[in-house]
Amino acid sequence: MRVLLFNLATDVDDPVLGFTTRWIQALAEQVAFIHVITMRAGRIDVPDNVRVYSVGKEKGYSEPRRVMEFYRHLFRVLREDEIDVCFSHMIPIFTLLAAPVLKPKGVPIVTWYAHRQVTTTLKLAHHLSDKMVTISESSYRYRRDKLIIIGHGIDTNRFSPRATLPANPPLLLSVGRLSPIKDPMTLVEAMGILLREGYDVRCAFVGEAPERDRAYAEHVREQAKNRGLDRVVEFVGAVPNQEVVHWYRRCFAHVNLCPTGALDKAPLEAMACGKPSFAANEGFRDILGRWRERLLFRHGDAEDLARKVAGLLDLDETERQIMGRELRQSVLTHHSLERLMRRLLSVFEAVQL
Repeated sequence: MRVLLFNLATDVDDPVLGFTTRWIQALAEQVAFIHVITMRAGRIDVPDNVRVYSVGKEKGYSEPRRVMEFYRHLFRVLREDEIDVCFSHMIPIFTLLAAPVLKPKGVPIVTWYAHRQVTTTLKLAHHLSDKMVTISESSYRYRRDKLIIIGHGIDTNRFSPRATLPANPPLLLSVGRLSPIKDPMTLVEAMGILLREGYDVRCAFVGEAPERDRAYAEHVREQAKNRGLDRVVEFVGAVPNQEVVHWYRRCFAHVNLCPTGALDKAPLEAMACGKPSFAANEGFRDILGRWRERLLFRHGDAEDLARKVAGLLDLDETERQIMGRELRQSVLTHHSLERLMRRLLSVFEAVQL
């Protein structure tokens, strides 16, 4: 099978999208060749049967120039190779651009989308795609007629438990960008409650704000300082994807503060490392299994979060270890990279019939 893959960013060091390189590597083990057309590129680490073409966002190209580059690469690939299927990963605009070229050639399109927003671009991409794939029921909020749920793809070999000296005092970790949708202020407020109740605990935010949210992120930092929490709340900044695993292994628990919607990968990565992850997203309910009542909290409710964190701190260490093992097994069963590749390949094969 020869695959044309559209990608938002292909850069092994990207703090948010670095995982896509591992996906490409895993898919390359299962197919003959992959041509990747990416919006932006950084450090490339792919096998010999993968070729990466960037439309030049990392070079500062304008949107019209990027469209021209997209078509230049697309026509080159189609001229030089016989493509069996196109996989558009989290970039529906590329689906729209490519469909008028691929459809007459009989190349099926599978588009991955996992986000709470339903845009006009998404709606058009849905209608132009042969199949849509997503993580979970809550990760896709448009029509279901073409939708297949295939889970996430967590590299459970990289994100795995390891005997690491835990942080002392216990470290509560939140991995993700500093944006309003990620709701970091609820965790800041919960930290204040925990300290007032006598719990000796620290917190670290790993991630940076995109340009549009820089003012908001600065506000969060100022709020932590104004509340006298700057000694116990640390803003680490962006960390390369392959290095964030060290933070998961040091913490005693992870916190994801997003509302119900698409399933963020950070809680799954934490659980793959054997660490509990608190979540406000009800989409995690099934994954958390019998621990859901201990780990789910009401979105935006700092008191509820603080109560749940205190409950975990008070829990017997043996029971915490059992929880960690069961949560890792849940990720292995439902969201491992190996499982994702099997499901994805089955979709590719089905659309070619």
